[in-house]
Amino acid sequence: MALYSEKVMDHFMHPRNVGVLENPSGVGEVGNAKCGDIMKIYLQIENDIIVDVKFETFGCGSAIASSSMATEMIKGKPVKEAMALTNKAVAEALDGLPAHKLHCSVLAEEAIKNALLDYYQKNNIPYDEADFPEGHSHEE
Repeated sequence: MALYSEKVMDHFMHPRNVGVLENPSGVGEVGNAKCGDIMKIYLQIENDIIVDVKFETFGCGSAIASSSMATEMIKGKPVKEAMALTNKAVAEALDGLPAHKLHCSVLAEEAIKNALLDYYQKNNIPYDEADFPEGHSHEE
């Protein structure tokens, strides 16, 4: 059996939404010092809808594929729906990740949540701190 699904390979070889947004509504960056993966997610939010999303990822194929899939899953969606995105949903959408690469989908979830937190804080929008537990990021 192949280590990576066809969807993982497709999103790695042809990542969607790569790049930077000028004047983004929110930016979230996470990193994992142990594996060296770094993800940065840029959100453009209008009327509570994520109208555009871009990412920059320095990391392995699974990290790039997870970033690509996660951005596809939240683009055009309400902020509330993006907040509910889980790493499990990202991994499932990719038809699974090897166990030792599941942390990549966790990074994608955390980068999106950090970008949403940045958006809330920039715009003085009240939020539930329970949605953003302390120590939420893997930055080391």
